[in-house]
Amino acid sequence: MADKVREQRQYDHLKARHIGLGNADTTKLEWMSNVHRDTYASFAGNAALCLYYSVAMNESLSLTRTRFIEKMIQPCGPKPTEEE
Repeated sequence: MADKVREQRQYDHLKARHIGLGNADTTKLEWMSNVHRDTYASFAGNAALCLYYSVAMNESLSLTRTRFIEKMIQPCGPKPTEEE
């Protein structure tokens, strides 16, 4: 019984640490936005990846990094409107 409690506490601790995992109330759009933001942040923060993309897109390094940061604002586009 103690093992189950310990495992649940570890699981809760990891979920609190890594908010990108979401929870039961996380919508598909929120989860996708978190994944895209993490990806763009990784691209912008890693100098080698950013340089790779800047060469592939034939842009300057600073412009490529700026575009990745701008894409983090709305990574999946605007929220869909709920039509009734």
